[in-house]
Amino acid sequence: MLDVLNRSLLSSPRMPSPRTLLILGRTSNLPTVWSNCLTGWWLGGHQNAGRLPLLLLGGTLLYLGGMYLNDAFDVEFDAQFRRERPIPSGVITRTLVWQIGLGLLGAGLICLFLLSKATAILAVLLALTILIYDAVHKLITVSPLLMAACRFLLYLVAASTAAEGLTGEAVWCGFALAAYVVGLSYIARKETSRGGLRHWPCYFLAAPVVLAMILNTGSLLTPALLVSAVLTLWVARCLRYAFANMDRNIGHSVAGLLAGIVWVDWLAVVTAPRPFALLFIALFATALYFQRTVPAT
Repeated sequence: MLDVLNRSLLSSPRMPSPRTLLILGRTSNLPTVWSNCLTGWWLGGHQNAGRLPLLLLGGTLLYLGGMYLNDAFDVEFDAQFRRERPIPSGVITRTLVWQIGLGLLGAGLICLFLLSKATAILAVLLALTILIYDAVHKLITVSPLLMAACRFLLYLVAASTAAEGLTGEAVWCGFALAAYVVGLSYIARKETSRGGLRHWPCYFLAAPVVLAMILNTGSLLTPALLVSAVLTLWVARCLRYAFANMDRNIGHSVAGLLAGIVWVDWLAVVTAPRPFALLFIALFATALYFQRTVPAT
């Protein structure tokens, strides 16, 4: 393992390839970040559409910075269990990854600081949560809660840019998304483990559907049921790979569940105009397309 670390720190090329940078940023998951931002903004009362470009850019930069720093913190673990990752494979130095990650995180904060004081405060909380997650997620068993907190705070950041700000609907839908991420993150932690999967953490994946059934009544129930059915079928398809008796593929399951975040977001704004629905379908398709070339985990 020491040889791998030495190679990553001393022998990397000066200019990493674009593919290396895309892999470090886990860019195939960006459509889920964009759908989070759009959903939080809509639940916050929307209207302030002029703020969307900075919101999307800021959210994107924070996510990318967090992913880069994730690899910087995890280099010893990756050198032992995931030697194909960019740093232990020697295609980029740990120092450069630190520099890029911190730079992206700082640039994301600047973008969000320009929107409002409430957005700036929430953005700082989000950035701190990202840093804490990156630093300790391999050390503590409750790290899925930290990952969930990151997505929850992204909802709140987005809602704070809209006309009504932090509405109750934005908060509750944020909690439902966080619960989904807890279930997803539990499965992801088992990707490098030989232990078996327990079923009960996967029940968190149902939280968005449960909330949708509570919030949508009358004429709103039909579209909520339709999107809930799509999300449920997709989750069931993904879990099949994780719980298969033969040829278990947790990585494939996690990648699918990550793309499924877009369905969770659509379910939260199922009453939005039809163009919004088409946008979410496009984001889901984009996430799956990106996963063909850039690993989601």
